[in-house]
Amino acid sequence: MTSRERVQAALEHRTPDRTPRDFGSTAITGIAASLVFRLRQALGLPEKPIKIFCPYQMLGEVDEDLRRYLGVDAITAWPLGNLFGFDNTPVKPFTLFDGTPVLVPEAFNTTPEPDGKLFQYACGDRSYPPSCVMPQGGLYFDSTVRVGPIEDEEALNPVDNLEEFTLLDDDTLKRIEQGIREVYDNTQYAIVGGGPGGTGLGDIAFVPGPMMPNPKGVRDIADWYMSSLIRPDYIKEVFDRQTDIALKNLELYHQAVGERIAVITLCGADFGNQRSLMLSPDLFKELYVPYYQKMTSWIHAHTQWKVFKHCCGAIEPLLPHLIAAGFDIINPVQISAAGMDSELLKQKYGDDLVFWGGGVDTQGTLPYGTPQEVYQQVKEQVRILGRNGGFIFNTVHNAQADVPVENFLAMIEALDG
Repeated sequence: MTSRERVQAALEHRTPDRTPRDFGSTAITGIAASLVFRLRQALGLPEKPIKIFCPYQMLGEVDEDLRRYLGVDAITAWPLGNLFGFDNTPVKPFTLFDGTPVLVPEAFNTTPEPDGKLFQYACGDRSYPPSCVMPQGGLYFDSTVRVGPIEDEEALNPVDNLEEFTLLDDDTLKRIEQGIREVYDNTQYAIVGGGPGGTGLGDIAFVPGPMMPNPKGVRDIADWYMSSLIRPDYIKEVFDRQTDIALKNLELYHQAVGERIAVITLCGADFGNQRSLMLSPDLFKELYVPYYQKMTSWIHAHTQWKVFKHCCGAIEPLLPHLIAAGFDIINPVQISAAGMDSELLKQKYGDDLVFWGGGVDTQGTLPYGTPQEVYQQVKEQVRILGRNGGFIFNTVHNAQADVPVENFLAMIEALDG
């Protein structure tokens, strides 16, 4: 099978010739730039600065030579923008705190503060407070809190929580079309498309407005989560208007890329922590499912795409609702969280969901286990989740910078063996 055929077989719950793999097709299935650099060194590949694919998380590009070694089957076109709101083209040299040489976008701030912190500014505009910060010695950025908890409920306006969601313009659509077409015409990889503006309902990476110089509305992270209980009507109005934007953008996006993509990543909002859900199934069904259904129904009626939902944590009780909401794929399959036993998930939901991830635990085994422990866990996860198709191998979320090279290579050895 070609990579495209292999992924499609798994998406259709057919057994492919081998387990399909993804290392780098999204900002939630990638590899930290520092680890990419060390992998290239260990494999004897040409040494060069690593292009930063996602500056927010400092993920590195997996080049074609490394893709071939890793057996990658799914990729994407280079993202045009990022969570900082500026052009994502990697052109400027920079050195990470751990010494890794990288290339970052032109508007990326490369000058640390006197205390070693590295700030980023929305749209590169330094006339406003920084929107993100990386502590000295850090590995990725966190959003800063620039809008505190709401004190005047009467002044709340849903429009304030929608400023970042706009319709795709002609130039952006042209660049998207060119990028996807180039990958489709010149490779045999399965292509993962990014959700166009507005599809990510309540995604906590977007809520603080890191791409906006002067965000307004409910932007404090704790306040946003509390809003599900204390101001659900406000959340519904935001989601209602946001979904209207998303549906228009999905239509524009489909006109640009057609059926060249196999998968679309619709939303990355997390609803679970390590031990439990962060909202009840009933509240999820009320606040989220109707809006997800509008988007997935349009996709399934007008395209052949499979719909990808990222959701971390102990989310097993939500999986029936995610299926009802129209999602085809769940990621990252956090097997270390409560109730997320692989055998249970496969038995209960394997006929309805494709598991994209769950291949190895990135909180414990991959960074801190022995190569043999990594090898054994990968073999076991492939045996369980890969049964009768419906599985794309990826680590549980991104492979982080502290992963030993020998452990990552043991993972690949287990997949190849």
